[in-house]
Amino acid sequence: MTVQAEASTDARRRLASARTRSSGSGRPGRRTDGAWPWLFVAPLLIGVGVFYVWPILQTFWFSFTKWGAFGGSTFTGLSNYESMLADPEFYRSLLNTAIYTVIVLLGIPIAIWFAHLLETPGLRFAQFYRVLFFMPYVAMPAAIALVWRIIFNGDFGVLNWGLSLFGVSGPHWIATPGFALIAVSIVGLWSSLGFSMIILGAGLKDIPAELYEAARVDGASRARQFRSITVPMLTPSIFFVLIVTTISSFQLFDLLYALLGSTNPVLPKTMSVVFYFYSSGFIQNDKGLAAATAMVIFVLIGVITMIQFRLQKRWVRS
Repeated sequence: MTVQAEASTDARRRLASARTRSSGSGRPGRRTDGAWPWLFVAPLLIGVGVFYVWPILQTFWFSFTKWGAFGGSTFTGLSNYESMLADPEFYRSLLNTAIYTVIVLLGIPIAIWFAHLLETPGLRFAQFYRVLFFMPYVAMPAAIALVWRIIFNGDFGVLNWGLSLFGVSGPHWIATPGFALIAVSIVGLWSSLGFSMIILGAGLKDIPAELYEAARVDGASRARQFRSITVPMLTPSIFFVLIVTTISSFQLFDLLYALLGSTNPVLPKTMSVVFYFYSSGFIQNDKGLAAATAMVIFVLIGVITMIQFRLQKRWVRS
């Protein structure tokens, strides 16, 4: 026992001595790796600074300036923001963007249902169905728009032909105010459905099978299992899809431009807030107003995302 005690005491002394040497003055030592960590993260930091931070700061400065037709800027204060807030088309573009976002978000419950169906045990060709649903998400918006322009054509479109079988005369979808925005929203919902299904399908795989077995033992129906187990356990994935879909919906431009075209008479009443930015900067050549619009879009997306993160504590299951 005496030998073991002496050995233990000696080991403690050596450990204390090593700690003292590493810390210098007896304080906990700080590991110094020099500049190597910064060298490894420098390419990423430089890329973020050059391609993200600097353009945001530059746009913020441009929003307080007035640009001439041949270059050169003059500081004008808040005049660009005042002009934007006094323009009725800006508020119409915000409303159109909000309507489009709400319609596209309606695709999340549809994606939950389809993802749940694709996870049915023993379903044949499930991977093939996933690829079919995901293909529109990776396809070019211009290609998607060309296909849907044929579908929405008022004279020989497939949609109006289908409606005529039931005695309904369909409108000129992409050339009629009101219907044009609905048509763009339907295409946006359809193209985002595959991405949502993939994310939600991955979330479904993480739900323990024991929960469904216990529910079946208790006599719960499939509908009750879906409401009480699937949806609550899937809320983290639903929240992620909600954030991504909202942000992408507020950036609507290419699909709208390709589907309606630049000469469509309904475009002024159907434009999104990003199209308003494009119109200000590249059609009216008012770069200051375009920069102010870009900053408003940036702030709106940030505020909406922050609100969503605050509210997720009330319904997202951790």
